[in-house]
Amino acid sequence: MARRSRAARGRSAEAKPGAPFIRRVLPYFEILDEESLTALETQVDWIFEDVGVAFRDDPEALRIWAEAGARIEGDLVRADASWIRSLCGKAPRKFIQRARNPERSVTIGGDNQVFAPVYGSPFVRDLEGGRRYGDQASFEKLVKLTYMHPHLHHGGFVTCEPCDVPVSKRHLDMLFAHMTLSDKPHLGAITEMSRAEDSVAMAEIVFGRDVMEQDCVIMGNVNTNSPLLVDKVASEAVRVYCGRGQGIVVVPFILSGAMGPVSTAASVCQAMAEAMMVCAFSQIVRPGAPFVLGNFLSSMSLKSGAPTFGMPEPVVSNYVIGQLARRAGLPLRCGGSLTASKIEDAQAAYESADSMHSTMLAGANFVLHSAGWLEGGLCTGFEKLIMDADRLGSYEKILSGGLDTSEEAFARDAYGEVGPGGHFLGSAHTMRNYQTAFYEPRLSDSENVESWEEGGSKDMRQRAFERWQAMLADYQEPPMDPATREELEAYVARRKEELPDAWY
Repeated sequence: MARRSRAARGRSAEAKPGAPFIRRVLPYFEILDEESLTALETQVDWIFEDVGVAFRDDPEALRIWAEAGARIEGDLVRADASWIRSLCGKAPRKFIQRARNPERSVTIGGDNQVFAPVYGSPFVRDLEGGRRYGDQASFEKLVKLTYMHPHLHHGGFVTCEPCDVPVSKRHLDMLFAHMTLSDKPHLGAITEMSRAEDSVAMAEIVFGRDVMEQDCVIMGNVNTNSPLLVDKVASEAVRVYCGRGQGIVVVPFILSGAMGPVSTAASVCQAMAEAMMVCAFSQIVRPGAPFVLGNFLSSMSLKSGAPTFGMPEPVVSNYVIGQLARRAGLPLRCGGSLTASKIEDAQAAYESADSMHSTMLAGANFVLHSAGWLEGGLCTGFEKLIMDADRLGSYEKILSGGLDTSEEAFARDAYGEVGPGGHFLGSAHTMRNYQTAFYEPRLSDSENVESWEEGGSKDMRQRAFERWQAMLADYQEPPMDPATREELEAYVARRKEELPDAWY
């Protein structure tokens, strides 16, 4: 059969849109029995009732809690566990986040999985430019690459920090880039209440008020301030996004031994309690508002305090949090292609693979940091983004394919055509199925060593560098209604006039 060049295969992959999200067929990997799960849930309930979670620097949040019937002592909120769980039960088990292009809308929750890129890195790195502060130009390139890659379903938001734009204004440029350079769904800003309000206002320009009253079109992603503290950044974001019927992702970021006990079991329970308390709060704000329960648990070096990734403890926590989230009836965010490595080396490969594989098996419905994470999250790697996303295609096939047991899959006609000692390369069955029979990673080189040497003896980092360069050369901006774009531009210009430059 004719073989296409690697470059041609790469171009065709970018030209053909991938599935908007993964519909999971593979069973979940569940490691705990009923007795163990009940013990964990008892610990979570104990935190609700006896320990409590502080909601700090947001008097309005405390007023909402008190009016609903929680026990308030200072800024500490305690409540009956059955009430908290009943409130969490009002959040949808799954929901659709609409994209500007309806064909790219994603379903989050249930048996569905959605992959999004790295989030929050102040630095970027690539083979040509090295490590440097992120800027708006790099940010826009990353938005374009995420839009073009078939195995990234969601744009995330802060794919890197554009550090050349004032902090007070950069959210406007980032939102405008996501809304115009891509037509995939994305997140909004959360770092200050007015920035969350800008995110919702700009989403309304794109989708319209009527649509937003019915559907989720934008979400915020916030961290609790572990241990057991919800600051006003998180509670105000809940009030803004959920108050408009939009989604919120709430993620305790716990390094066991620092922001949580050194015991993985205790840290998992703490994460569940923190996130579920915020879920309950979101449902008091607006019953039925979309909510994603998050867990970002990592081990750490008890010698230096540095976080470690892809280690056994966070891998196990992914499996456990998956079981607990399903029992709570909440969509889950956890894991990703995480590593402490500074470049795309063997350490990055091993740690990212272990972390992402457990994320997949655990059943995470929404996965930030699926691609591009380096240096414990401090750096977004351009090559790492492309390398990780290449492997996401393999996970997608495992999750959604199962084992085909159709009549065609048993290939009985091929056995009639090929006798003992023959080969199936030219059989009719092979010719009918060769294009879809196996997942073909775009960056892996499986040719013989002579062909590899003739091609320049390139390693995967170099192949990834060349691929993202070629992708950007082929980029075409998705169409947008000119009137909508003009209204967005006017909103951004007006808000920038109103806001003073601030760099912190």
